[in-house]
Amino acid sequence: MRSISLRVKVSLYLFIALSAAVIAFTLLIIEQRKEDMQHEVARHVTQISDVIVASTRYAMLVDERDIAGKIIQDIGKKKGIERIRVINKDGTIIHSNRTSEVGHSVEQKDEPCVQCHMTSTPLKQVSDDKRWKVIETPGGHRVLSAMHAIRNESSCSSASCHEHSPSQTVLGIVDIAYSLDEIDASMKLHSIRLVGMSMGFIFIFAVSIGVLLRRLIYVPLKDLESGAKKITSGSFDHDIPVRNDDEFGRVAGSFNHMTHALRQSRTEMQELVQTLESKVTERTRELLAAKAEVAQGEKLASIGVLASGIAHELNNPLTGVLTFTSLMRKKAADGSEDAADLDLVIRETKRCASIIRRLLDFAREKVPVKGFFNLNQVIEDTVRFVERPASLQQIEITSDFDPALPQVWGDADLIKQVILNLLVNAQQAIEGKGRITVASHPCPATTSDKPGVKSLPMVEFTVTDTGCGIPQANLERIFDPFFTSKEVGKGTGLGLSVSYGIVKAHGGKINVESVVGEGTTFHILLPITSPFDEAESQAVESTP
Repeated sequence: MRSISLRVKVSLYLFIALSAAVIAFTLLIIEQRKEDMQHEVARHVTQISDVIVASTRYAMLVDERDIAGKIIQDIGKKKGIERIRVINKDGTIIHSNRTSEVGHSVEQKDEPCVQCHMTSTPLKQVSDDKRWKVIETPGGHRVLSAMHAIRNESSCSSASCHEHSPSQTVLGIVDIAYSLDEIDASMKLHSIRLVGMSMGFIFIFAVSIGVLLRRLIYVPLKDLESGAKKITSGSFDHDIPVRNDDEFGRVAGSFNHMTHALRQSRTEMQELVQTLESKVTERTRELLAAKAEVAQGEKLASIGVLASGIAHELNNPLTGVLTFTSLMRKKAADGSEDAADLDLVIRETKRCASIIRRLLDFAREKVPVKGFFNLNQVIEDTVRFVERPASLQQIEITSDFDPALPQVWGDADLIKQVILNLLVNAQQAIEGKGRITVASHPCPATTSDKPGVKSLPMVEFTVTDTGCGIPQANLERIFDPFFTSKEVGKGTGLGLSVSYGIVKAHGGKINVESVVGEGTTFHILLPITSPFDEAESQAVESTP
């Protein structure tokens, strides 16, 4: 069942209360008006009775009863007067506008005698409000009956025509019956008009109250209801209008303030969720990078153990081969075919020994001998080693050093090996004329890849070449041991792996950018530490 709205309830209660009040007030006015008109008619009828007594007094004094009867007949013809009677002391009707009543007697229990004869002793005086009474005739008409006592004045008792003793105070009464039909018709019409005016007042008042309630109560409540539904649906962009500076207006203002606070809280929560998601994504990426680094380290460690075993197994036979071949070369004549063959064997045996030595260097765990050194100077010294061979291949090597570069804490020889490997790779990547650029500069503090290690200030040096570039598919494998894209005999695939391990052992980073056909750039970042941070420096050191 649908519930009744507050608007209907208030309107219904106001209509019932107002209708009851107006109806009661209307009935009270009608009743008061009715009594006022009856009193006015009674006063008028009483005046008529006084006039009749005064006008017939002289005729009674001179005993001209016909004149008195004529006066009563004339007055009885006036509009509204139904009956005029003069009743003597004995109750006999001596005059009447209805000639058929003359000579008849009226009992003391009948009107109007009963007004004075309600007790055994008749009343001598009757107040004005007791002199009249409204009675209803057998025909259903209402009449107002009034009486006036005819006193035995001294002039009456001493007149020759009267036979009443002075002790008799009342000689008779004048009884008048006045019709109230006209009054009732007027009251009915007046009541109808008053009821109509009351209904009109109720309608106008109800409409006015309805409009007022709608403006002051229903519309603000509807606004609050609409705003609450918007918030329930999740929309915080809806402001309810503040229509007045009253209680509802203050509630609307507080509601809007609450909506703004909720909207701001939701925005902050969404930003917090987005920030949390980005942090989770960043941490996940860091974990994946750490996992990949651990896997790379484990792979390098496994390969290093395998390489160490293979190198030891191959080193002894190669040493014997090299020794006996060298002895045979001394016995062979210079320029002979045997000497040329033996030189080839010696040269290739030494190359194999060099490869085995690099394998051993890769497999051994080396603890860097750290100290402060000038990175620019180390780079410049290393460039001199390859500058001459590079110029023969029409390769230009340029340097762009930052003179304000701070000294680096680490192993200068190992860093020199990294620079040399990168320069050799860059030289081998260029076919024909080209350029290699080596640059250094400081960089802001960079977050370490290892958890728990604080950010460290670093320096960066780059090696850029204009060679053939590295395909995208090979970028993820260039630091794997023995991986190489060079021709057979031009590389062992260990240079970048060894460089990777050295940089990581210093707590640094090595990254590569390459575009096929345009060139490659290696970025090496090395942290700046002090001798007093040696314990912390040991915490960030690692081997590949």
